[in-house]
Amino acid sequence: MRDRLILPTLTLAVAAALYSMSVTRTPAAAPSLKTAWGEPDLQGIWTDETATPLQRSPKYANQEFFTAEQRAELDKARAALQGRDRRVQRGTELDVAGAYNAQFVSVKRTGLRTSMIADPTNGRIPPLTLEAQKIAAADREFRLALLQSTETCKNKSVACQGGKYDPKPSPRRAEHPPRYNTARMNRFDGPEDGALADRCLTPGLPEFGANAGSFRRIVQTPGGIAIFYDVGQGQGWQRNIVMNGSPHLPAGTRQWYGDSRGHWEGNTLVVDVTNFTPKTDFKGSRENLHLVERWTRTGPNTLEYAVTIEDPTVWTRPWTVKQEFTGQSEEQNRIYYEPRCVEGNYGLPGLMHGLRTQEREFAEKRGPDPATKDIATDFVGVEEDPLQ
Repeated sequence: MRDRLILPTLTLAVAAALYSMSVTRTPAAAPSLKTAWGEPDLQGIWTDETATPLQRSPKYANQEFFTAEQRAELDKARAALQGRDRRVQRGTELDVAGAYNAQFVSVKRTGLRTSMIADPTNGRIPPLTLEAQKIAAADREFRLALLQSTETCKNKSVACQGGKYDPKPSPRRAEHPPRYNTARMNRFDGPEDGALADRCLTPGLPEFGANAGSFRRIVQTPGGIAIFYDVGQGQGWQRNIVMNGSPHLPAGTRQWYGDSRGHWEGNTLVVDVTNFTPKTDFKGSRENLHLVERWTRTGPNTLEYAVTIEDPTVWTRPWTVKQEFTGQSEEQNRIYYEPRCVEGNYGLPGLMHGLRTQEREFAEKRGPDPATKDIATDFVGVEEDPLQ
């Protein structure tokens, strides 16, 4: 895991995205839209060069696209956030815990669409099922209990919304979380108390971008397709799409990025993804997550991605997200610094060592109870993006 206050080494394209409102590209001759063996050609390095929120802000109601005037206004407001150092009260736990503010967040130009979600037409994620609501409530209740004796709850911070302050640490502190932990909690008794990112693990699919940039390189061979994702802080990963018409893996075989089985429908690559592990989480969906992706080359330098997301145990109906990707220069990106997170990772052992040290000092009456310190809250003081 990289130091969260230092941006990691990324691809040249990602670095450009961090310091510019758009990625600089070198125009290239239009490539053939077919491979040498006759399949639609999706190969290249692709990214979304504009910013589009996943969900549509209620203030835009059923407006699917921004007007030119709205985009110009949003661009001006969002550009003004760059480099600002808005923080919570200085010296508080939340101020110290906040890893990022606008100094460390990239800003891209506003996209055409008011949301990535194309269906439902309101651009919002469908309601959770009653069972999913209960699971989410139990998870949040547990996490708030671990925060109850901290300054975060004492000061009624937004991070403790729904919780209460109690100077005594919660008796639930030694409990296992309601289900496998994927997010940060106010405890570090072992590696799995940390968020996936703390453990150099990726959230997986579906992948809709990150503040540090999001790129995917597609490589095709006769009978096979591979996609390498460069996203986040060194958490690159690769997926292979099986194209031989074979069925999905047995239900008992689970994979971090699911089991991808693809076929062609005209010029569109259709990928059915199942068999996710219960150790990944996409907005509450885990092993029952089902994706149907559609990748379509729409021009020499453009690629459309659409994915229908389904989990009847989590949402009341399926929903669909669309993204428009732009091809990046192969020449400018010919030198690729492969993202690294696990190798040389001293952050995770350091977190656990630090907590053991605090526990020893508390036992020797030389320091406060670690349970009264907030190590869970992050991203405090980040500017509110008017696009959301």
